[in-house]
Amino acid sequence: MTSGAQPAILVLEDGTTLRGEGFGASGETFGEMVFNTAMTGYQETLTDPSYAGQIVAMTAPHIGNTGVNDEDPESHRIWVSGYVVREPSRLASSWRARRSLDDELKAQGIPGIAVPGTRALTMRIRERGAMRAAVSTVEDDPRRLLDRVLASPGMTGADLARTVTTPHPYTVSPPDGTATRYRVAAVDLGIKAATPRNMAMRGMEARVLPATVTAGEILATDPDGVFFSNGPGDPAAAGYAVAAMRGVLEAGVPVFGICFGSQILGRAIGLSTYKLRYGHRGVNQPVMDLATGRVYITSHNHGFAAALPPEADTSRDAGSAWAHVPPGARKPFGTPYGEAVVSHVNLNDGVVEGIRLLDRPAFSVQYHPEAAPGPHDAVDLFDQFAALMDNAR
Repeated sequence: MTSGAQPAILVLEDGTTLRGEGFGASGETFGEMVFNTAMTGYQETLTDPSYAGQIVAMTAPHIGNTGVNDEDPESHRIWVSGYVVREPSRLASSWRARRSLDDELKAQGIPGIAVPGTRALTMRIRERGAMRAAVSTVEDDPRRLLDRVLASPGMTGADLARTVTTPHPYTVSPPDGTATRYRVAAVDLGIKAATPRNMAMRGMEARVLPATVTAGEILATDPDGVFFSNGPGDPAAAGYAVAAMRGVLEAGVPVFGICFGSQILGRAIGLSTYKLRYGHRGVNQPVMDLATGRVYITSHNHGFAAALPPEADTSRDAGSAWAHVPPGARKPFGTPYGEAVVSHVNLNDGVVEGIRLLDRPAFSVQYHPEAAPGPHDAVDLFDQFAALMDNAR
């Protein structure tokens, strides 16, 4: 242990215990233990509202090298409950850095732990699934900490969009020199700053609205299109967002959803959602567009997914039968709003990654097009949204 370092422990709900060195804030924190496979972008991960209620382990071995700046945060604060790395960088080396990762975690009260066994931890989560956990620098007895872990809430049934959403509407306008071509109502279920920024670059004026906004309130803004954002928690607990989505679909206004918003679209058209064993988190997930056969390298952060429609689900593991569906082999299914198709699937495990309605101007993807993986594989989805709004006119 480094001289002067504070001892810390990480305890999972199955009793797995890892000892290491504390960094960031002192104290104790609880959340769902997950892992992220990205080799960069740790500042965006920490400030992504979709990570609310989670303790995140990074599989990249060295984190913090470029410090923390004031340009890259995806929101106004860090949302992860705790942070687990193999080795935090002792120095921040970047001309953009304003402070170290350690200082930022301290300032925002986020406990972290450095453990040599992040590979073993990741394998444990892959084998046993995401589970409740705690990081503590104040408790030395794993049994006592485990008792508190088992008493903490899980992610199933968690309604977190209400927690992370904006309390008041605000507007992100196109930059100077870019004409306003569309007015978009963006429902903030945990929106990232890069999303309305991408819209603004394409002439969309984004009016960002709280998660609990009703369909009537959305339509009262007279939008050209409606966007439902990413966010944390269980989509089955966000009935208010499903009701708003249904009202917008009934009105025939163009809809675009990402991540949590895609799950909300799925539930609105009659699909169920389910919890993935360990989720998709990272910037390297291969997703196939079934209409073209093109494979996108995409950025993900989700622990739930929309299930395949019953007529398409031929295996016990929802989605696995579609892992290598040939291009064009989509089977439309009925919804209250006409026919729809699964438009994208994950090539690692066959999980539904996109939905498109055939009789309404609405589509969604499970990944994050604004996160620029690939590095720009998926940003054309914002252009597709613009085309939907053009066609609706």
